Amino acid sequence: MNIQQSVPAQGDGHKDPAASGWMAGLRGLPSALNLNSVSAGLVAAIFGCSGPALIVIGAAQAGNLNNGQTVAWLLAIYLLGGIISLFMGMRYRMPITGAYSIPGAAIMTAAFATFSYQEAIGAFIMAGVLVLILGVTGVIGRIMRWVPMPIVMAMIAGAMIRFGVAAVDAVSAAPLIAGLAALAFFLTGRLTRRVPPVLAALIVGLVVTLATGQLQMGTSELAFVMPQFTAPSFTLGAFFGIAVPLAALVIGAENAQAIGVLMAEGYKPPINAMTIVSGVGGIVAGMMGGHNANIAGPMTAICSSEQAGEDKDKRYGATVVNGLLFGAFGLIAGLAVPFVMALPKSLIGVVAGLAMIGVLLSSLQGAFGPRLGNQVGAFVAFVVGMSSLNLLGISAPFWALVFGVIASALADKFSLGQRDRADKSPEQLTKVSGERGTA
Repeated sequence: MNIQQSVPAQGDGHKDPAASGWMAGLRGLPSALNLNSVSAGLVAAIFGCSGPALIVIGAAQAGNLNNGQTVAWLLAIYLLGGIISLFMGMRYRMPITGAYSIPGAAIMTAAFATFSYQEAIGAFIMAGVLVLILGVTGVIGRIMRWVPMPIVMAMIAGAMIRFGVAAVDAVSAAPLIAGLAALAFFLTGRLTRRVPPVLAALIVGLVVTLATGQLQMGTSELAFVMPQFTAPSFTLGAFFGIAVPLAALVIGAENAQAIGVLMAEGYKPPINAMTIVSGVGGIVAGMMGGHNANIAGPMTAICSSEQAGEDKDKRYGATVVNGLLFGAFGLIAGLAVPFVMALPKSLIGVVAGLAMIGVLLSSLQGAFGPRLGNQVGAFVAFVVGMSSLNLLGISAPFWALVFGVIASALADKFSLGQRDRADKSPEQLTKVSGERGTA
């Protein structure tokens, strides 16, 4: 198999190009909104609106932002992330899910020690411009076509394995809440196909949380106030200190994860379009006072998993649900944050980890096997992807691809230019995990 034959064409990205488009997405939406897709979209939204929101709030506190500026930041990334989900999901009928760069919010905590909020906003806009240029020129699409599929799949497995580990840690920390949620997940998958296992886990976890009195509604520093928008300031220091690392995170961490996850699930993602949308999202979010709104790896993984339904053509319903909830969260951020933060971290961790089982299985199957090439490179990509490596302000998923390709070029048998990505297509790779389920 030639490498060029095993990757998506740069058309509209769907298996059936004629079936994509707004009208097709709108006509198919009622059937795409089912119990499985709605529950997966709900889980993805709860995940994205809980812990990650705390990271953003922490960064805002580090920058001494007032309540209005903090709400403006949350409004920008959640509302635009939701719009991206609705646009991409309906346009391509794929679970291409929007949110924002979680590592990008994390690096702002340290960046505010050097740069002002006005400089950060200018850098947010410049980062969006960088991502947009790379998408319009098609550079990212060409790079992703060249990287062997086992290395991409190994990077996804390494980056997402932390969700599985976090689920185990959650059960250890809160055996009653997280343990019963996990038990409900596996028993539901074994006993019935009518109820999504991840929905059962979430419901049981919420019931136990309420029954044990662990839903603690504490006071919050955020009030329901109007967002306060701030004018940007463009500086060379902020360009190199914030814009370049943020653009690299969006492309190397978020988009690369989302693209790999979609490939692992048998989709042909529109790589350049995903990059362009992430660039536009970064520019608009920056103008509103938030960092990049883009295609999100973890949320795409949840919405594209088997938990969103067996029919892959209908999983975009999960992305639509997630987009609506994300947008709503942004509009009422000042009031919504305290409620979401009241959920136990162990419940969020175990449900997110359980939702990732199908993605992890298909990624591992696509990365390793006796009939697959690039095994040394795939192993390097896997261990780097699961590490906490951070070089030049860029996180592990990007370096997993870089070091995986280098290792494969040095150690594997054939040259990268002639190496098959895999002896099986992504559709074949995911067929096994799709048939066996996750229970």
